[in-house]
Amino acid sequence: MYFREEGNKIIIQRAIMLDLDKRAITYLPGVGPKKAEILRKEAEITSYEDLLFYFPYKYVDRSRFYTVAEVNGNMPYIQLKGRILSFDTLGEGRTRRLVARFADGTGTIDLVWFKGLNYVTEKYKTNTEYIVFGKPTEFGHVYNIPHPDIDTPDKANQVAKGLTPFYNTTEKMKKAFLNSRAIQNLQYTLLSQLNWRLPETLSPDVLARTRMISLTEAIRNIHFPESADRLRDARLRLKFEELFFIQLNLLRTAGLRKRSLRGIPFPTVGHYFLTFYNEYLPFELTNAQKRVVREIRADLGSGRQMNRLLQGDVGSGKTLVGLLAMLLALDNHCQACLMAPTEILATQHYATVMGFLKDMDVKVALLTGSTKKREREKLLPAIASGEIQIIIGTHALIEETVVFASLGLAIIDEQHRFGVEQRARLWKKNPQTPHVLVMTATPIPRTLAMTLYGDLDVSVIDELPPGRKPIRTLHRYDNKKAELYAFLREEIRRGRQVYVVYPLIEGSEKLDYKDLEAGYETFQEVFPEYKVRMLHGRMKAAEKEEVMREFASGEAQILMATTVIEVGVNVPNASVMVIESAERFGLSQLHQLRGRVGRGAEQSYCVLVSSYKLSADTRKRLEVMVNSTDGFEIAEADLRLRGHGDLEGTRQSGEGIDLKIANLAADGQLLQYARDIAAQILDEDPDLLSEQHRILSERLKTLFERKINWGMIS
Repeated sequence: MYFREEGNKIIIQRAIMLDLDKRAITYLPGVGPKKAEILRKEAEITSYEDLLFYFPYKYVDRSRFYTVAEVNGNMPYIQLKGRILSFDTLGEGRTRRLVARFADGTGTIDLVWFKGLNYVTEKYKTNTEYIVFGKPTEFGHVYNIPHPDIDTPDKANQVAKGLTPFYNTTEKMKKAFLNSRAIQNLQYTLLSQLNWRLPETLSPDVLARTRMISLTEAIRNIHFPESADRLRDARLRLKFEELFFIQLNLLRTAGLRKRSLRGIPFPTVGHYFLTFYNEYLPFELTNAQKRVVREIRADLGSGRQMNRLLQGDVGSGKTLVGLLAMLLALDNHCQACLMAPTEILATQHYATVMGFLKDMDVKVALLTGSTKKREREKLLPAIASGEIQIIIGTHALIEETVVFASLGLAIIDEQHRFGVEQRARLWKKNPQTPHVLVMTATPIPRTLAMTLYGDLDVSVIDELPPGRKPIRTLHRYDNKKAELYAFLREEIRRGRQVYVVYPLIEGSEKLDYKDLEAGYETFQEVFPEYKVRMLHGRMKAAEKEEVMREFASGEAQILMATTVIEVGVNVPNASVMVIESAERFGLSQLHQLRGRVGRGAEQSYCVLVSSYKLSADTRKRLEVMVNSTDGFEIAEADLRLRGHGDLEGTRQSGEGIDLKIANLAADGQLLQYARDIAAQILDEDPDLLSEQHRILSERLKTLFERKINWGMIS
């Protein structure tokens, strides 16, 4: 689609749509079936569009030619012009290599190849002028250039006129002659085939509002920059476009859901809610909890389906807020369920809810994979009849045998641990769409929340219950264990309990980290007077439950575990969390683990144990942990240090972020700008039906048609 102006009107011309997303990369000259398969597997490139949107990760300035006499070991890349004097094959077997002597009148330098020797000698001739580009390395006080790019002088305009792109390639791609230079050549071939013109993907009003360059200019300058300024304009346009369409999709989905999905109305605040609030509430709610309860009540009474994300740091009281929401469902003659990702967490929620309700007349059941057959035979009819009002469980809740009488509210805890398809099966169990409350103890940075959960309303509990003392975090090196053991002994002597967490279950020769089993033996030797227990994911459910029972009851003083205890274990008497090989964990995970302590009134501690040799980034990460207990501050720091990929949790089908050029850590302002523009457009044209917005509607279809509309699920 192209635009032209006639007088004051912008005329949209529907050019022959190139359907670049449907044109298979196999048919691009220079690719073919074998290379196409490698591009698909290694780089997820299957179409012309995939290739055009496979962006360089860096650029090197090739506008200057050096001489051989200038070469030194500090140069990252050099470009020379000269002639190959000779070829020699040296070495045997793995050390076999092809060496070419290259001269430019100021000296000679070796060009070296370890692969494709025959290809090189057939393609390049002696005493012919070439442009050579590569990274010089020093070997035995002599410089050489391994696997250089070589071009004839007539290609200088294409390869040596300025900023040269570098593309990520894998070993398999390189073996198939698909190195960075080959990708650049394919981009050139494709753009030439398209006459260096692309159909526009943004509508005239978006281009006018943002003053962005055209897609044609952006794609040309991202792959073949005319100047640093043009490259900057291209990056801005492509980043904006990527973020804009994600936000447009999320906001349109949310709008569609609000307009089309009626929620089960919950007009009544009745017996169950008021009895619990007035007689059973164990302590005064924090102001943050009260605010969130008001937001949930407004949603449930609005006649629209609630789709709300509840974020709250570990120990902030999300479960209590969830219980109040479930009691509102009961007051309106509906059932409620709470689905957790692990049996340990589901059991923990069940115990917490039962502890809150005490002798209140509410029927609550726990259903997990290890619920016995006899127990299950009693539970299922009681759930189907509505006799059981609150059902807490794992993915066992979505089995076909589980039928609800009237499911009005579904609470999903730690949603990123469930696949969207699993969650969808829960909604289908009710003729009317239940209200949805998603809870997470993983603080999500604002930019990530806007992208992962941009179609949900967000509530935040940003206040801890009164009487909680902030956890003190210490960093200790693993060559000073005696002091650590003395500190732990003193805490246990005072009646406290200790967690010790390890990153591995079995030792690994490659990774120099203390593993759980070796640590367990050491702690048994060092603390013979106390009971030390071990917990990890490979144990049977019954074994895990027995270990947790011993620790929760105070029978065992030290619990050695893998990250299986990251979520959902609540032992108020545990006051110390020791994290071995802390350098192996990301900030968000360290913060989650730290949240297992500090649940009682006593001072609690988190001890990060690491080796002495740490990278600058890792040292920074551990410093952030020592200096801050604010989960959102920590999540923002994690995003800056590690990028968004590590924070998503397991990527599920139909969700997750696959950003090709934007960076959530660096592009927060651009993301907000893109969201604002998307919101303005949808305010004017909610279904994108106007002629000028048809282009946006078509682009959304192209980008998201492969994905089922999970947004209508949650």
